[in-house]
Amino acid sequence: MRTELIRAVELNHEATLARLGRALSDGALVVFPTETVYGVAAAATQPAAVARLRALKNRGPNEPFTVHVGTPRAARRFLSQPSLLMRRLVRKAWPGPLTLACSEKQVEQTSAGALLTPEGRSAVFGAGEVSIRCPDHSAAAALLGAVETPVVATAAGGAADPPPLDVQDALRVLDGQVEFAIDGGRTRFQEGSTIVFVNGSRWTLRRAGVLSERTVRRLATTEVLFVCTGNSCRSPLAEYLFRHKLAAALGLSVPELAAAGYVVSSAGVAAGEGGGASRGTADELARRGIDASGHHSQPLTVELIQRAERIYCMTNEHLSAVLDLAPSASSKATVLDPDGPVPDPIGGGPDEYRHCAEQIERMIDIRISELLDEDRNW
Repeated sequence: MRTELIRAVELNHEATLARLGRALSDGALVVFPTETVYGVAAAATQPAAVARLRALKNRGPNEPFTVHVGTPRAARRFLSQPSLLMRRLVRKAWPGPLTLACSEKQVEQTSAGALLTPEGRSAVFGAGEVSIRCPDHSAAAALLGAVETPVVATAAGGAADPPPLDVQDALRVLDGQVEFAIDGGRTRFQEGSTIVFVNGSRWTLRRAGVLSERTVRRLATTEVLFVCTGNSCRSPLAEYLFRHKLAAALGLSVPELAAAGYVVSSAGVAAGEGGGASRGTADELARRGIDASGHHSQPLTVELIQRAERIYCMTNEHLSAVLDLAPSASSKATVLDPDGPVPDPIGGGPDEYRHCAEQIERMIDIRISELLDEDRNW
């Protein structure tokens, strides 16, 4: 067999890409570049192609490969009930050098499972798991997007060889054993993807790679920040109400939120360090069964802004203060209530604090729905 070498730039030609997509769908093996290492792909719907891929890597008949998808949304085909954490990592880390694995026992309930023969199912869902990767490379995205059938892939090269970082390395082993090889130059990271196993709301690092464990932890966490002036009245009201309502929406206890990847905090543009919630705020929260005795005020900082995924400000002035500190936060910072500012109840009586809490609570219900829908509607 002669391996045909195709330059990545040639995939810009519709006819070339279509020919390569058809060949892969019909059972050809294709070496292709990613941002990490070069891979070799096979259509999971073609038993002979999967068998050849197993032979190249000395894999047993039930050992699965990693599914490769051209877009994050394509992962839905392989998951019957993806957790919010899985969806969050897909949304925040893909395309990118992160392989996500999870249990998948209900193969027949996935749209991909219906397309596969028993051989294909073992290649995708072997051992009751599925591993999925969405490479951040234009050639990989083009190739995978040109194929409608599920594609599995593994590092190009022999079972005992280091992963190849350019097409020449790949073909030293695979020349004549694959139909096509795409030359995309040397890989960007020159290291394998990080592999993370997701189990419900928890994750574990299976293999270190391009992304550090600290980076994965940041990607797995959604941090919401509320901002007011002194961090003693409005933003603590919002923080504690949001935390309790979010836990209820997720079916968790408040202490379980952090382990599930949700962090809620508050700060003030003119706050001191370590002050408690105002009496009115503490009393209003206590009236709702929420204990705010553990609140400690903190000033708004660049670090808090950078960590947060969503920032809700009580007034436009607070929003301006956030953007003065971090102009790049404009895409994630907004006023809590777009219909108007949340008035400061400080110095007022119980009625002022109750009205403030009611306005905040009304908007928090909306903001929680937005937050959860972002990970549900992928």
